[in-house]
Amino acid sequence: MSQFPTSSVQEARAALAARLRELRLDAGITSKELAHRCGWSVAKSSRIENAVTAPADADIRAWSVACGADGEAADLVAANRQADSMYLQWKRLQRSGMKQLAEASTKLYERTRLFRVYASHVMPGYLQTPGYATALMSTIAGFRGTPDDVREAVDVRMHRSRVIHEGGHRFATLIEENVLHHRVGDQDVMAGQLGNLLAAMTLPSMSLGVIPAAVARDGVMWPLEQFTVFDDSRIHVELLAAKVTVTAPGELDIYLRAFARLTELAVYGADARGLIVNAIDALDRAGA
Repeated sequence: MSQFPTSSVQEARAALAARLRELRLDAGITSKELAHRCGWSVAKSSRIENAVTAPADADIRAWSVACGADGEAADLVAANRQADSMYLQWKRLQRSGMKQLAEASTKLYERTRLFRVYASHVMPGYLQTPGYATALMSTIAGFRGTPDDVREAVDVRMHRSRVIHEGGHRFATLIEENVLHHRVGDQDVMAGQLGNLLAAMTLPSMSLGVIPAAVARDGVMWPLEQFTVFDDSRIHVELLAAKVTVTAPGELDIYLRAFARLTELAVYGADARGLIVNAIDALDRAGA
């Protein structure tokens, strides 16, 4: 990965690169000598030391040995992997299917007290019906060419979604109106999903707002990538190619401020229900 998509990742990479540079300077060797000892080009050493290229674990071990700092390698490899986990391609996360990925986030869902979710493309996972989740995951598996464990992954997602019915969790959910009209599955699946959305609005733990497609956004906020805020400490951003984990305080603040502004655009209560009912009516007309 030669370029890093968020400041969180870049900060982590820069810190690691600075530590590697310190090892070289403490060893009293030049970049040219380090490259010679590692058996690679000076250009590669420069790219790693300047956080242009992410080093592999083997590169870090070779660097540590070249600098006579073998004992530092384990901690540096751990830091490298932590930085790498901030930007994970879906093909890597889902190489063995989607069930394992869903299971990996279950503990996070259980311990989170406040969820803030902005849905700009598809329904939030904890509000999806089994039919909707099945249709969505089947499309994803087909597009990404991942192993087909959709049925098992849907079961895990449904189990994970039980948090909306448990005490101790609160959900602030914002959905762009276009999500209500974007067809996932057949007409019956989509109708069931929209009906489930209406039912979810009655839950005491749920605040659900819909951002009208026609709302004026001047000076407020444009449609963004889909993201979930877990308490105030962690954000998962869903890109087409990857999941980005945001933990840097400054970047967390940007997303929290964006969410606050997006709430200003949303309608709630009867107005939100009206938009959902309109989507159901449009679905009925299309199927007539």
